[in-house]
Amino acid sequence: MADSFRHYLFIYRYSFLLKLILGYLQIQLGVILNVGVWIFSEVQLQAAQLHENRKSLSSSPINAIQYDLEPAKPLSHRFLIAAPENFNPDLRLPPPPPKPPENSSPPTTSTKPGTPSAVLESIDTDYRYDTDNFGQTNLFIEPTFQFRLRNGNKIFFKTGFDFFEQRGVESVSNFPLQVGWQGKIGQVTLQTAAGVDVFDRLPTAINLNAKVEAPILPARVSPSGQLRSLLVLSGNLEQGPYKSNARTLENQITAWRFGPDLYWQIDRNTSLFSSLRLGNYNDGNSDVQTFSRLERKFGQFSLAANLFTWSYDRDLERTSGYFSPPDFLVYNAEVAWEGDITKFLRCRLAANLGRQRLKGEFDNANTYQTRCTVKLTPNIEADLGYSFSNVRNQDTGESAYGGNSLTGQLRVKF
Repeated sequence: MADSFRHYLFIYRYSFLLKLILGYLQIQLGVILNVGVWIFSEVQLQAAQLHENRKSLSSSPINAIQYDLEPAKPLSHRFLIAAPENFNPDLRLPPPPPKPPENSSPPTTSTKPGTPSAVLESIDTDYRYDTDNFGQTNLFIEPTFQFRLRNGNKIFFKTGFDFFEQRGVESVSNFPLQVGWQGKIGQVTLQTAAGVDVFDRLPTAINLNAKVEAPILPARVSPSGQLRSLLVLSGNLEQGPYKSNARTLENQITAWRFGPDLYWQIDRNTSLFSSLRLGNYNDGNSDVQTFSRLERKFGQFSLAANLFTWSYDRDLERTSGYFSPPDFLVYNAEVAWEGDITKFLRCRLAANLGRQRLKGEFDNANTYQTRCTVKLTPNIEADLGYSFSNVRNQDTGESAYGGNSLTGQLRVKF
């Protein structure tokens, strides 16, 4: 009870800061939109054109539920979820499965006069607020603007505000800027992005990522549009500041991370996700991280097994500031329910019970999650989720660890 009271006091303490942040974002987004209009001067967003674009978005994330899958996030959000520091120890869900290919001809370039070179397709704003019982706070507010080109390729522009606070360290504010591109060559989907991270009191750093995604086995879809089977392999490469906490940023730690992901839709109710990441840090350290999840659905209920391993060449938490266990293992079983509460509200509840091992010592590993999706209008959706976990993301010795995460996303389709 006392921990909950302190948590609410902590949120109240920063309510004024959040108001300032939101005010800043309003100004920043206005500037970004003006710049976007200037860059894409040929873009004419007349109502008729928007209507045509809405038709072409029949397979958008909002409508992905027809495949009886979780509402799919945009690829830009998949990078956020799939980032190695966000897999476990928080035991978040893996990225949603790729959408099966549409039975339609590829888009053709229109020769009609006045056809825009690019159209603003969506604005997705991600929010995450992480706290723990050791005085560490990470806040992320990152909107992504997605434009569709004439040839069907996409351009992304991401910005936002990140804030990091930790006991004994001066807080750090971060303003990420990134431009990305996504396209297809045959059945292979390519995505690249590059940008800079601007800090209030630290040098500017470069960030980049790339992803290649290819189906190994073709998708099989039922006549009703439900995904029956699919096997997809992807390769990932990321480089940038390691946004673990304020101390790690202050030490200007950056990392290269690369490795494959495998998603296998075994049948309509069974899926397997597996990932491998290799990391190389500018302080001379390196790590290997694996994550696997096997899930089986039973109507609105599901059972899953998660396995996570993480090992570093050297433990540099005292000097570099980030959690770098030489041998870390987490395994658990998950029970979840997901269903429609009303026509416009869908929720998911999940509990993970398992064990974790750090430096040869075993302890319980439990995580409780809830997430709801609200359909505000046919083109506007909002997610809000909360999770509590005692799975470690730092070496706390004999002291118990507890972390809270408040997450959300606002999706606006045009």
